[in-house]
Amino acid sequence: MTTPDTQRPRPGSDILRTALRRNIGAMAWGTVLMGLYQAGETAFPIALGLIVEHTMRDRSLGALGLSIAALAVIITTVSLSWRFGMRILQKANTTEAHRWRVKVAACGLQPVARDVDLKSGEVLTIATEDADQTADIIEVVPLLISSLVAVLVAAVALGLADIRLGLLVIVGTVAILSILSVMSRRIGSSTQEQQARVARAGAKVADLIIGLRPLHGFGGNHAAFRSYRKVSTEAKHQAITVAKVNGVYAGTALALNAILAAAVTLTAGWLAFNGRITIGDLVMAVGLAQFIMEPLKLFSEMPKYVMIARASAERMALVLTAPPVTAPGPERPAAGGDLEIDCVRYGSLRELKFHVSAGEFVAIAVYQPRAAADLASVLAVNVPPDAYDGVVRVSGQELADLSIEAVREHILVNPYDGEIFAGSLRTNIDPSGTSRTVPEAVEASMLTDVVALHREGLDYAVRDRGANLSGGQRQRLSLARALAADTDVLVLHDPTTAVDAVTEQLIARNVAKLRRGRTTVVITSSPALLDAADRVLVLDDGVITAEDTHRNLLATDENYCLAVAR
Repeated sequence: MTTPDTQRPRPGSDILRTALRRNIGAMAWGTVLMGLYQAGETAFPIALGLIVEHTMRDRSLGALGLSIAALAVIITTVSLSWRFGMRILQKANTTEAHRWRVKVAACGLQPVARDVDLKSGEVLTIATEDADQTADIIEVVPLLISSLVAVLVAAVALGLADIRLGLLVIVGTVAILSILSVMSRRIGSSTQEQQARVARAGAKVADLIIGLRPLHGFGGNHAAFRSYRKVSTEAKHQAITVAKVNGVYAGTALALNAILAAAVTLTAGWLAFNGRITIGDLVMAVGLAQFIMEPLKLFSEMPKYVMIARASAERMALVLTAPPVTAPGPERPAAGGDLEIDCVRYGSLRELKFHVSAGEFVAIAVYQPRAAADLASVLAVNVPPDAYDGVVRVSGQELADLSIEAVREHILVNPYDGEIFAGSLRTNIDPSGTSRTVPEAVEASMLTDVVALHREGLDYAVRDRGANLSGGQRQRLSLARALAADTDVLVLHDPTTAVDAVTEQLIARNVAKLRRGRTTVVITSSPALLDAADRVLVLDDGVITAEDTHRNLLATDENYCLAVAR
């Protein structure tokens, strides 16, 4: 699936600009409120200094009461502005992270339209952690501006007391940011490497889970575990490196901020001792030196978060900017329709040519498993049309002229190893909840016994990858999902290899009955499915070598008899 946002290159910097641009309103309000918060925080020591100054001079209860009221207003402003400012920013942050998660997931789930050289586990990490860290830029910018407001207010207030204090704050802040901006570059590169290694570890876990049963079968689980431990250890070492870099950065920032605060306090004390500033100015300066630590800390941490967001955005760009494998056409096939393979050469297929009429049930007996897999890949459009010679036509239109969405709606290729998802039997059969043929699909796939076994029926909980189902049950559940989709053209690849012969006979009859009048192709060596088909095509050495009914081929073709007889 392609969307307007993913049709053009989208580097990391462009991703960040897009996130900032479409949240400009929330960021503006958040900046105003967080600026009020920081200004109120900074105004508190200023107000204390003024209170001390005027109370000592006027010694009036009215002035004291007015001062207390002013402090109450400042405290209220600080409390409310923080509360509503962070609410606005965090809502925008969460919403933006959701948008990028969906976009990355959409690209990761469309291997036809995108050539992403990343494993599913890596795409998962990018769609979660990297999307969240990229969206953090929405909070970083307003907090950066509000912190700058606090520093400027403090510098102006101190400058009004004595210009040297104001200049000390400005010069010290510039020096701190200059030092930390250099250090933040190391954080960005280290974080990007850490995210890559964590993603590789996640991909390794996903691969191991998929192959867990075969690994146990030949005793390879221990070697696989050692392989994962090696990848995970590399990720751990990189995480420790990032933690060290972050620790040095945070320690340096804290030390520099403390030095600046101490310098302001000592300078103010020296000026008061020499009579250059009043006692009220001294109280204000000491208070600001303490309060300014928080905005300075926040201000100094912003370069680090910017670099982390940029590193995450660059990783998202690996998925979002992947060039299209093929440029899908704009056309849509006509309803019903036929299927034609015209001189296709790909992998083990050599000048493959056959035609399936609309509404016909055709079985293809493939002698070489590789050829069956290649044919299924071509029909599923997992191979772009320009990657093979020849033409595939659906309803008379070339596959290259059709949009991916139209192909997906019109033709369904159900692989022999169809995935089973965590949820229920019902959500696995009808993920969208819109199918009208779920009961018929359940009956045709002989999944009725599985439904009857459990009190919950179709709402019986299915574990991830169908861990609580047998191999045959998983295969029948996958078949039921394919039948419930009720597409115009259905291609089944070895749908009954894990079921017994009696069940296979029933499934073959049921599928032929349910799909009557709809174009159906079954790639199989099952005698039951071959016998149920209107005709059988024999695919040997990449070409069609024979064509007839199953029973006629059994009687006339010795090689066919040896290949499919059980």
